[in-house]
Amino acid sequence: MSKIKSKVLTVFVIIQVLFFNVTSVFAGSSNNVGKSKIATGTEALLNDVTTWLMILAPIVGGLLIIYFFIRRSGADEQDQKRWNNRITTAIISVVGAVLGSAIINLVIGYYK
Repeated sequence: MSKIKSKVLTVFVIIQVLFFNVTSVFAGSSNNVGKSKIATGTEALLNDVTTWLMILAPIVGGLLIIYFFIRRSGADEQDQKRWNNRITTAIISVVGAVLGSAIINLVIGYYK
């Protein structure tokens, strides 16, 4: 019972520290953090990286899928299952990379 009480007390202390000792920082009002070179440079970097990722991910994924199909055609029956799994993983990874970069690009667009 003592261990439970100490853990509950620890959780309450953490909640108190997180919610009651928070200092707010507003970007753009008096300190112009949003207009600094670091903020604008990071925004431009993320924008460029996500744009290139949306272009390169399907190209590289397509090349890998073609390679996996070629390797699957020369494999025996047991290895064909492995190559099928690799093809499926490559397709899911390409879709995930494109969707992820599109979401990041969309979120960055709201801050402009």
